[in-house]
Amino acid sequence: MTIIVHHLENSRSQRILWMLEELGLPYEVKRYARDPKTMLAPRELRAVHPLGKSPLIEDDGLVIAETGAIIEYLVGKGDGRLGPPAHREAMQRWRFWLHYAEGSLMPPLFVLLVLSRIPVMGKAAVKRFRPMVDRHLDYVESELARSPWFAGEQMTAADIIMSFPLEAARSRAGLDERRPATIAWLERIHARPAYQAALAKGGPYAYA
Repeated sequence: MTIIVHHLENSRSQRILWMLEELGLPYEVKRYARDPKTMLAPRELRAVHPLGKSPLIEDDGLVIAETGAIIEYLVGKGDGRLGPPAHREAMQRWRFWLHYAEGSLMPPLFVLLVLSRIPVMGKAAVKRFRPMVDRHLDYVESELARSPWFAGEQMTAADIIMSFPLEAARSRAGLDERRPATIAWLERIHARPAYQAALAKGGPYAYA
């Protein structure tokens, strides 16, 4: 069965296309455009899942939401490829980054991005909030200085799920050459053929 990806432009679901390309699994993309005024997902996504958010995938009648859950499902579909390494420490690192991306890094980063768009009062709030984001970016930098990929010596799904917040940080939250290990990691993922193929199929993606 071909997996259907309900893909919203400029969104976290780009990671799912990348993962499917890395795994070589057949899939079909159903694209959705954001509302040009609100930048929110269209109501049509609610017909697929009550939350009306992307990413969503359908596989043989099963609808799966949430990036982390989708990634774990696809690891199973891919016979364990891109899943946790066999070594215990690397396995724990894989599991940690899979949850850290959305659970710890993305919330303060999202708040910072929103505050940066609010005139006057937003600027004052950013000054108080940026140190929290910087702490996370410094932590990521220290970990990538230890190994080329988040779970060790090989690229895994941990790198895929970490791509969106770090691309967003590179684009709008101050991630730059002062954190060379993270910049080098971004360059490595952008050079991967599967990443580039996913971009071609996914359409507009402002963070790439």
